[in-house]
Amino acid sequence: MKILAIGAHPDDIEVGCAGNLLKYAQAGCRHEIYLLVMSGGARGGQEEVRRQEQERSAALLGAKDLIWGGYDDTELTPHMNRMVSDIEVLIRKIRPDFIFVNCGNDTHQDHRSLNKATVSATRYVKNVLFYEVPTTVNFSPLVFVDIKETLPKKIDALLAHRSQVMKTNIEGLTIVDVATSTAVFRGIQGRVQYAEGFVPLRLFVNM
Repeated sequence: MKILAIGAHPDDIEVGCAGNLLKYAQAGCRHEIYLLVMSGGARGGQEEVRRQEQERSAALLGAKDLIWGGYDDTELTPHMNRMVSDIEVLIRKIRPDFIFVNCGNDTHQDHRSLNKATVSATRYVKNVLFYEVPTTVNFSPLVFVDIKETLPKKIDALLAHRSQVMKTNIEGLTIVDVATSTAVFRGIQGRVQYAEGFVPLRLFVNM
């Protein structure tokens, strides 16, 4: 299968669905993973540094390709139609079986805008699921993925974003702390030790 993970900023994908992507990667050549990162994250640090961090993380995730959207951080909203078109072009090129993207219930405008554009662009894609990040609100997952075996490597991918590790706006907590706590909570909901949760726009079982 081909899996396309889309994020508004560097490290969104790692926080939201790296454990799941790593399970696909462990299956080897049977699956291809593509990452689309819409902006370079310049508002959260030096863009060149963040791009390099994302490239290192993509390698850890076993991604076949890392694609940059070329948009400005915090400025996705004015370019909604262009984003829809860009995502559609990539979908026609890759023909993904699964797409993962930021949830739209979020306090960050880029996450909301990317979600809205992706919903439009993926109207003919069978499997589209939304993931959560620390700024997501009212997230009630209906789909769970056990990430007990891949959580250590998910943490490695998060640590590849070295400039962002301490930028949680929560005193004393790193992004690894937040991700691990979320994995425990979603695991409890899913009745496993560690999990990632997803809200499906569409999900076909036994394709």
